[in-house]
Amino acid sequence: MVVSTMAPERNASSMLSLSSSHGGRSSRGSTVTNYSQSEQAELDTIRQEKVVLLREIRGLKDEIANCDYIIERLDVDEDGRPNAERQVLATGKKKFNLDPKKGIEYLVEQKAIEHTPEDVAKFLFNNEGLVKTAIGDYLGELGFSQQVLEEFVRLHNFSNTDLVTALRTFLWSFRLPGEAQKIDRIMETFAKHYCVQNPDVFSSSDSCYVLSFSIIMLNTTLHNRAVKSSFRQSVDQFITMNRDSNGGQAFPREMLVAIYESIKNDQFKIPEDDGTDLVPTFENPDRQGWLSKQGGKYNVTGWKRRWFVLNDNVLYYFTSPTDKEPKGLIPLENVKLDDIEVKEKNRHCFELLPLTNEVVKACKMGKDGKLVTGRHTNYIISADTAAEKEEWMRSIRSCTCENPYMGMLRERKKKAQRFYHSSVQ
Repeated sequence: MVVSTMAPERNASSMLSLSSSHGGRSSRGSTVTNYSQSEQAELDTIRQEKVVLLREIRGLKDEIANCDYIIERLDVDEDGRPNAERQVLATGKKKFNLDPKKGIEYLVEQKAIEHTPEDVAKFLFNNEGLVKTAIGDYLGELGFSQQVLEEFVRLHNFSNTDLVTALRTFLWSFRLPGEAQKIDRIMETFAKHYCVQNPDVFSSSDSCYVLSFSIIMLNTTLHNRAVKSSFRQSVDQFITMNRDSNGGQAFPREMLVAIYESIKNDQFKIPEDDGTDLVPTFENPDRQGWLSKQGGKYNVTGWKRRWFVLNDNVLYYFTSPTDKEPKGLIPLENVKLDDIEVKEKNRHCFELLPLTNEVVKACKMGKDGKLVTGRHTNYIISADTAAEKEEWMRSIRSCTCENPYMGMLRERKKKAQRFYHSSVQ
């Protein structure tokens, strides 16, 4: 029997009418029998339709159960994708978080993605569960990663968007790496893309780059707790800093004031990665070995033996060489290195001190397994021999740099000014 989809609605309406006119069931639940012959016939039809519908519902339940069984046997997701593909993707994400290049190689080998800049960029842009720091490090590399970076940036739509909003969106999709050269490549690509989509805002992409970098630095000086209030940038200082950044021309004052107020009132939301995802891999470290560490001038807990690894301008230290996660890390930017003597015998020491701030910019692993900002005013480190101390100091000095971004910013300003002068001649 074929049941019309409108029948239940129509018959339910009829039943309400019958119930209203005849009282339906009595308070004792006895069936009303004073229906007319036509009403009784309609009631019988409704009951028959109910039986048929219940039978069809039971049949549908059986079919659903059978489909679930087949899905489990075929190991297929609800959207038709085999679970094997999902497992490959999950494994690829984990490998990427540990080593971005190896993760991409694995996914390409497993045919989960194609080895094209477009496909890799979409993988980085669309997939959840990727460590934002790993994405930033990969995008900042040379070679194939540069092509991926260009495609990754193109996936962002900045048309008719002010620069601050565009930066907020862009910097949320990954985490800027710590290496100056990588930041330079990423921000240069961003500036070019922004100028393509907003051609009438800047005189050149270099001008966009300079102002973008100034905004990032402004965000740091206004909201970083390590920066003294006396060193926080004022609106006039921000305007002066960017006075001639637009290819030798001045940006409108009201534009710079609006940018300053926007950053002051709402700092950039920087994506935070879970510290448990930080598993550094060192294939060719600059130097590694045992040292003893005494953190802070007022540290009274004595010396702690640690396995140190110097890699990519960062000094990591572990409890043992087999540990996957560091106990802490010290970026070698804006620090100075001193040769010192201590009272203890057989201690061959050197000291890391902050160059500008009150504390050394560093991180350490908290009790909950996540990285937290360190508060050391210095790091005193001891080698086993005088020769080892000299070798470590030589290696660390070769990795330390004084404000690398300021030099990079000065060069970019000069380039923007040269572009302006050549265009007006």
